[in-house]
Amino acid sequence: MLSHDKVSEMRLPEPEENDEAFPGDLFEALDEAEDEDEPPTALPLDGQSAADALPPSQERAPYALPLAPRLALMLRPYQQDATNAWLQAGGRGMVVLPTGAGKTVVAYEAIARMGVRTLIIVPTIELLRQWKVGVTTSLQLPDQMVGATGGGEHSTGPITVITYDSAAMKRRRLDGYGLLVFDEVHHLPAESYRVIVAKAKAPWCLGLSATLERADGRHHELVELIGPVVYQRDAEELSAQKHIAAYKERRIYVDLAPEEEIRYETLMAEWRWYLATHRSQFGIGANMFSAIVRRSGFDADARRALRAHHEARLVALNAEAKLAAIEALLRKHANDKVIVFSEYVGMVDRMSQQLMLPAITYRTPAIERKAILESFRSGEITKLATGRVLNEGVDVPDANVAIVASGSASMREYVQRLGRILRPKATEAQLYEIISRRTTERNAARRRRPPRKAASDVGV
Repeated sequence: MLSHDKVSEMRLPEPEENDEAFPGDLFEALDEAEDEDEPPTALPLDGQSAADALPPSQERAPYALPLAPRLALMLRPYQQDATNAWLQAGGRGMVVLPTGAGKTVVAYEAIARMGVRTLIIVPTIELLRQWKVGVTTSLQLPDQMVGATGGGEHSTGPITVITYDSAAMKRRRLDGYGLLVFDEVHHLPAESYRVIVAKAKAPWCLGLSATLERADGRHHELVELIGPVVYQRDAEELSAQKHIAAYKERRIYVDLAPEEEIRYETLMAEWRWYLATHRSQFGIGANMFSAIVRRSGFDADARRALRAHHEARLVALNAEAKLAAIEALLRKHANDKVIVFSEYVGMVDRMSQQLMLPAITYRTPAIERKAILESFRSGEITKLATGRVLNEGVDVPDANVAIVASGSASMREYVQRLGRILRPKATEAQLYEIISRRTTERNAARRRRPPRKAASDVGV
């Protein structure tokens, strides 16, 4: 039986690296104003053949590859449709597919069809290495044709994989490429990265992402940078068509312990009092939080209010009852491969210690992380706890059960975690979200979920 810690002895969990500054569960009033989902987008070829959709050969000639790539993979119908839609759009735009649906295969096909010098921009060193191997193998190219720049590697080739950080370096030359492929393209609007497009001056651009949403709203700038969304499918649709795993989503509600509830209500009362007594200064809406943050630089009351809200959020996200719920789910899925996600490193550490789970956080050394993932891939271990570090940019072995112990209101984070269980498989995948009752965590859980997908609610 798991024991409750004394609230007075609670240590605030350490946030993951790059923890979001905007607390997703802040404004309950905004929950009712969510945008409706856009329908899936696929641009028709209007009678054109796939060959006709290609840019003219004379336009591609200055960038031609010395050896024609040959794709060694069989494309799924939606991957072929995505490539065709991108070509029909003039070779500029974005393809949005859920994690696990094979976005990289769309890029391989685009490179093979275009046959031009290509620069592939990725957010992490691990993705750089994955892409280099994937391009070489999938396009049947000799090693010397595929370069890699970043993380200690400094080779270039007719096809080069480079990190965003390396590409954005002031003296980095990016000219001579005909096609830019941006993996996880939602990173591109960052002030330091958007210069990549101008430096490269490539006539064709392809952006890939599971979801384009950014907390700062700058995803709207992607249309100007590389073109519009030309093809989009969501997990629900691809699952229904049996392209990815069938899956179910369930919410599990737990109660705060009495001492946790007292602490939560006390902290929230301090936050609400500050809002009530200063609302005339800040108004309402999403800009209110930014205004309070700015004021906290010189106003001690604002700093205390922000700290109270943050600590209340931590109490809800890291409730002791969640450990018991996770333990029950692990017993239920003893024979399944399970990944447990948490927003904070502190909760990951508690799960690792109390439930004897292997754990990966941003503090885990690279060698140890690789060993744990290989053991998970081989089936030597079947349970794994992690924080945000496995959300994106890591080739995570397939699982069939995901447990979200806590998360932000970000839809992108939700889609990424769901994608960890969606690779095609015979069995049905399961996603559980564990939510503290009577806290603002329920609002964050509602906002991060795509509106068309409902989850069944259960209690523990």
